[in-house]
Amino acid sequence: MSLRQSTSNEAIISATTSSATISSNLSKESNDTEFSENGYFCQGSGHYESLASQMYDYYKQNKLCDVTLISGLDGRRFSVHRLVLSSTSPYFAAMFCGNLREATEQEITLQEMDGDSLFQLIQYCYTGTIDLREETVEKLLANACLLQLTTVSQACCNFLARQLHPSNCLGFALFAEQQGCKSLLDLAHAYTCQKFMQVCKNQEFYDLNKDQLAALLKSDDLNVPSEKEVFFALTEWIQHDTPNRKKYLAELLALIKLPLLEPSFIVDHIEKLSDVNECQKLLMEAMKWHLLPERRAELVSQRTKPRKSTIGRLLVIGGMDSNKGPLTIESYCPRNDEWKLLKNLPARRLQFGVIQIDNKIAIVGGRDGLKTLNTVESFDLASMVWQPLVPMNTHRHGLCVTLLGGALYAIGGHDGWSYLNTCERYDFQAKSWSFVAPMQCLRSTAGIAVLGGKIYVVGGRDGTICHRSVECYDPHTNRWSNKAPMNKRRGGVGVGVCNGHLYALGGHDTPASNPAVSRTETVERYDVATDTWTMIASLSTGRDAIGVGILGGSLIAVGGYDGNYLRTVEKYDEETNEWTSLAPINYSRAGACVVAIPNVYSSTASIVCTNTANNNNNNATSPTTTKND
Repeated sequence: MSLRQSTSNEAIISATTSSATISSNLSKESNDTEFSENGYFCQGSGHYESLASQMYDYYKQNKLCDVTLISGLDGRRFSVHRLVLSSTSPYFAAMFCGNLREATEQEITLQEMDGDSLFQLIQYCYTGTIDLREETVEKLLANACLLQLTTVSQACCNFLARQLHPSNCLGFALFAEQQGCKSLLDLAHAYTCQKFMQVCKNQEFYDLNKDQLAALLKSDDLNVPSEKEVFFALTEWIQHDTPNRKKYLAELLALIKLPLLEPSFIVDHIEKLSDVNECQKLLMEAMKWHLLPERRAELVSQRTKPRKSTIGRLLVIGGMDSNKGPLTIESYCPRNDEWKLLKNLPARRLQFGVIQIDNKIAIVGGRDGLKTLNTVESFDLASMVWQPLVPMNTHRHGLCVTLLGGALYAIGGHDGWSYLNTCERYDFQAKSWSFVAPMQCLRSTAGIAVLGGKIYVVGGRDGTICHRSVECYDPHTNRWSNKAPMNKRRGGVGVGVCNGHLYALGGHDTPASNPAVSRTETVERYDVATDTWTMIASLSTGRDAIGVGILGGSLIAVGGYDGNYLRTVEKYDEETNEWTSLAPINYSRAGACVVAIPNVYSSTASIVCTNTANNNNNNATSPTTTKND
């Protein structure tokens, strides 16, 4: 492992809490003295500084020393005070204060320790300062870890972290692992993942053994534009020593997320490598993923879950807040767990729906103040330009929108005067809207999802009650049918589809104008095969108007309203049945539209069109009531 040349050849790292140096301690006389009311005299902090200075003088003059330390590598001898070393180092405290043989010995040899490192660490025990240099810092770190001098260890790690480079970070990680230095190991691993595209071109990468490479390829933190780059890195590692490494192909290929690669890439690059039985199984798994999309819920594995850098980003659009509603569109980076401002809406609009198709998003309906809209606008994510589309036949806010069979559906909502059960469909080829069969119930603030080639509309409310009911639309028969109702009434419900299941999040049980309104933290999951709802782990707090998106095969809940507009973001882990917190959005909001935008090809990237579409009154007391609802 080599260190890069830094602009400074050395650095002095001080671990003392006092700002006074040893030289000033030697010459300074403390005037920090005080008599207390009961007559006790206290010299203050100057007493301890003077005491430390005097002990250091005794050490330098070899006075009152009661043990000799000997470096095992070069035999250098150091006379020291047991009291000082045991007060600073837990290692020496255990040695001198316990029942070990060394507690009574006059000379103690520290095996595998060189004299220079031992001298520096003894100096630190007396003075709290240490000299860190590029050429010695690695040995110093190893010996500081041995003596359990954690402050020195951390200082060494910080010093080494500044030297990280794609050509040496793997070596640093190996060294840190050998020394049991977790902080440096974590830093080196994070750097390796961040710079993986450069790291895999350096000699240290080709020198990894099979197990070390496997540990790296398993990481979902690799910063790569697509899974192709990980595959190419693996093949180059094998080609570096083909006779000895070809036998590892099947084992390591299992760590590549083959189902997430394009079918053409699988045929062109991977099929020709699959000359062993295990490789054939992996190839077949990938092809099934592409050929049988309706069975993907049964095929989910670690290989079908994208790495954080390849799953794209989550956009949170508009919504409601305590003012007039945010204009902002925020973009979430899952790898860095951070939100950034992407763009502003061209005009303030509330309770609209959003769909994403190709590299564009379309905003449908909504309202501007008290005026309900029928307009549709498209935003090109490449050019960052807005364009108008053909308006709907009906003005709608609090509507549901989704995409099915290449057509855009706008369902239910409120037209400014009454609740709606009507549905209309937009044909992108004909550029026209036409009505389809209406729902059985009037619904606004409902949730919507596509599952198994059908549209599911969940919950919502009319002017009287919040619904438990669920309706399903079959585009082939142009009919709506009832499905099993949810366990709870949910107006302002958030809905999403993840791994073949439909989820309903939060909501309120009565119209928000009712003083007895209750917002729930509960979540339930719908199984299409059995037509049943099951309660799962609850959110951190009860709220409605939750924005829901699917990113990287995980359900994401954004914002909401619990009496206040929230910045909360949570992610659901289906395997553990737990919700974990993610970085909060920058702007508090409820009823936001959430879409997932893939940044690379991924057959797992389904269109997510979740609009809780909840209403907001002008007094901002609740996101679920308006004067014209």
